[in-house]
Amino acid sequence: MGRFRLKGRMQKNGYPPLVGPIWRASTPRSAPWALAIAALATLVACEQVEQVEDRFRELTPYEEYGTALTASGLGETALAQDWILAGRRAVARATAVSLPFQEEGFITPEVPGAMAYRVSIGRGQRLTAEVTVDTPEGTKVFLDFFRVPENEDDPMRPLISTDSVPGGFVHEPWRGGDFILRLQPELLRGGTYTVTLKAEAQLAFPVEGYGIRAVQSVFGVDREGGRRSHEGVDIFARRGTPVLAASDGQANRVALTRIGGKVVWVRDSVRNSNIYYAHLDSQHVANGQPVKRGDTIGFVGNTGNARTTSPHLHFGVYRSREGAVDPYPFLNPPRSTLAVQTVEHAQLGTWVRLLNEGIRLRSAPSRRAEVIRELGQYTPLRVLGGSGEYFRVRLPDGVEGYVVARLTEAADVPFRSQVAAISRQILSAPDLNGSVIGELNLGAEVPVLGRFEDFLYVRTPQGHTGWLRAQQQ
Repeated sequence: MGRFRLKGRMQKNGYPPLVGPIWRASTPRSAPWALAIAALATLVACEQVEQVEDRFRELTPYEEYGTALTASGLGETALAQDWILAGRRAVARATAVSLPFQEEGFITPEVPGAMAYRVSIGRGQRLTAEVTVDTPEGTKVFLDFFRVPENEDDPMRPLISTDSVPGGFVHEPWRGGDFILRLQPELLRGGTYTVTLKAEAQLAFPVEGYGIRAVQSVFGVDREGGRRSHEGVDIFARRGTPVLAASDGQANRVALTRIGGKVVWVRDSVRNSNIYYAHLDSQHVANGQPVKRGDTIGFVGNTGNARTTSPHLHFGVYRSREGAVDPYPFLNPPRSTLAVQTVEHAQLGTWVRLLNEGIRLRSAPSRRAEVIRELGQYTPLRVLGGSGEYFRVRLPDGVEGYVVARLTEAADVPFRSQVAAISRQILSAPDLNGSVIGELNLGAEVPVLGRFEDFLYVRTPQGHTGWLRAQQQ
């Protein structure tokens, strides 16, 4: 479960309803066990709700398109089956990327294709996505965003689905997990696209001019000799520093209490949460007043049971069905930065070849990513995308992965010539079962653009490219 914002057609989703009263600011020592059980119950409940929703939800635009293919009699054709298989394969083999991530990609129109990215979103984080496409006018491009289920036997759960790329969307999961974003154009259509994915903290930092390093007392530590636990984080700052609303909401309790001193509770109805601000020097909102993210709701102090400590804000988050949760992940912004794009995007869709032996094909655009295989010199590759310093490429046998772009060169200039000792056929693929696209007569000379396993990638006298079995020359 979670929330998202999206322009365009989408599947519905939301939070579980608010159940029970607001949790108190301090609970008995045994409360962590109760909270753990409540959290587990929430997880199970979410899974059950989603399973029911799966049975009764409407078809996504992607599924409707597949149904229309079948209804029109195209569903059993090889081309339609290849399109369906491409979509399934993309999800099953989704590229696992670290956030933030950006890639400009190319989907070939002549071969049904799709691209999918798998990301992990931690508890308290939200995903912001920007997706743009450049395709022939009128082309449908299907965007589907799935949550990967806890049980691998359950189907992928579509959270967002549209046939008109929205430009951008935001998704805040109720709990952390893995998610897959897939892009696929309709049959016999292709084009370029750009995907930018970033992780952000769901809540804004609540003390003006300070950041996460100002948190000096964490969630769950003992208080009063173990009689209760700390149900929030303490953010130390100068007295009188403005305390800011961490999210949109409504001030539903502005009060003076024995433990919290001057406090403000803000109801965040979007996230089904109550946000607690305590030990304020003074309050700046009234009961029932709506607040926007970043509004001043009070000022840092040390009222209540914090009179003997330095001024600080006690900040707590209480979620429906869970009670107090650790606010730290909701405030802590990811620290990594987007990789600088250095690849030549003009090469999207073209063929390149490798400059050296032993260049590694990786599963993702990172030196830490799994090595799929090591490739030989002059291996020709179709460029499908670019991310940072990496090309996303497809090998002649259909395997896809990433190579460092600077270790490639254009494959349009031959690195040698080949003279046929006997008459031989030129094939459409480096496979003896490939279709014949030409004939190389005895004594004829062809330029060699690359080589892969037992085949040479050549240009025919007619200007076409194809494959010649090397060992037979």
